[in-house]
Amino acid sequence: MDVADLRGLALFDGLTDDQLAELLAAGTEVRVEPGVDLFHEGDPADFWWVLVDGALALRRHIGREDVVVGRMDVPGRWAGGFRAWDEHGVYLATGQGVVEGRILRVPAEALRERTDAWFPFGGHLVKGLYGTARSIEAMARQRESLVTLGKLAAGLAHEINNPAAAATRSVSALDKACTTLLSALGQLADGQITAAQFTALDKLRLELEPGAGLADPLTAADTELDISSWLTRHGVDRDWVIAPTLAAAGADVAWCERAADMLGDAALEPGLEWVASTLSAATLLGEVKEATRRISDLVTAVRSYSQMDRGSLQEVDVTDGIESTLVMLGHKLRGGVEVIRSYATDAPRIEAYAGELNQVWTNLIDNAVDAMDGTGVLRISTRAEGEQLVVEIGDTGPGMPAEVAARAFEAFYTTKEAGKGTGLGLDIARRIVEQDHGGSITIDSRPGDTVFRVALPLRPSR
Repeated sequence: MDVADLRGLALFDGLTDDQLAELLAAGTEVRVEPGVDLFHEGDPADFWWVLVDGALALRRHIGREDVVVGRMDVPGRWAGGFRAWDEHGVYLATGQGVVEGRILRVPAEALRERTDAWFPFGGHLVKGLYGTARSIEAMARQRESLVTLGKLAAGLAHEINNPAAAATRSVSALDKACTTLLSALGQLADGQITAAQFTALDKLRLELEPGAGLADPLTAADTELDISSWLTRHGVDRDWVIAPTLAAAGADVAWCERAADMLGDAALEPGLEWVASTLSAATLLGEVKEATRRISDLVTAVRSYSQMDRGSLQEVDVTDGIESTLVMLGHKLRGGVEVIRSYATDAPRIEAYAGELNQVWTNLIDNAVDAMDGTGVLRISTRAEGEQLVVEIGDTGPGMPAEVAARAFEAFYTTKEAGKGTGLGLDIARRIVEQDHGGSITIDSRPGDTVFRVALPLRPSR
């Protein structure tokens, strides 16, 4: 490798032949061979690598797999050397040869010496810019992650709290119902009810069904009043407890008359109380079952959203990820957001990083709800277009001015007031869609109709 090899690289515009020769003397020519690693992610960035010809793939370990996050395939592209300005600098990715070629390897210490000697002011600017930018982006990304995590945690806590509270109330009431049931059985035994009478009472109980009498509220209230009056006339003291349960299960005065004929006056109250408590217990068990099912569904949605216990790259049904995201953001949708789904039945499964795509849906849906200020229509659709799957997420918010839409995907650009956004959400979404999946993400915005269009290939390029 000689000065002529470096002279054609735009990176070295402004350097003299002597300076290029000095740089060559400090460095080493390294051959690029397909499949061979030149530097590794996380290792100290002690060398500056400048591509002369050939190509490298830049790979990062994400989740459980190595993912290509970029390429060095244009002469003059460079990587590493960060320890010239930061003693803690490490390689951000692993450089692996793809196409045979050559690369110039310069020690970071030599790079710093040349920078200080040739353009010291520029060296100070680079050092300051590197340190400041890295610090700001790290803090902003950490804050964005914490804010998102906090929103999801708060929403999930709210979602789980309702069924958990319902289950707690039902269990407490179930304890009382079981106590009443056992007490009634004891009173029936003391009253020397016969086996035939108890069997007949149980058959009467089986004619009733929890919730069967709740058709019309006015009719149900009248029935409850009639039963309560009947119980009072027959000397039943706890009519206010027994009547509502019997009426709710479909009993009427005629049913009570049959029970009275079969039990007699002495066993009437404990017999009806036993029937009412068994009906209450069945109702409460149903409520506990529904509450725990809801909690189980939420846990399943969280597992689907976070892609726990799954490989990073997998065949996925995108609608599953969208639906789990809607569950996670359910607390934001209840205020007045109508969700209209239009999922194509023939939409194919795609090979993707499901957990990362869920981050995309989270950012886009969260932004849409914020744009509508919590009230409006959220439209989500999927369809197949050739070798791509297209997902569109639209809202009825005020829309974006052209100048805002043009910059929406820029890192750190945000129109939200201070403290409410870092400007990284759409930048992260763009990187996931374009760099990790080889797709595209675009905006079509006008007042009352803003649509984010995500096109994903059925199989991402490796």
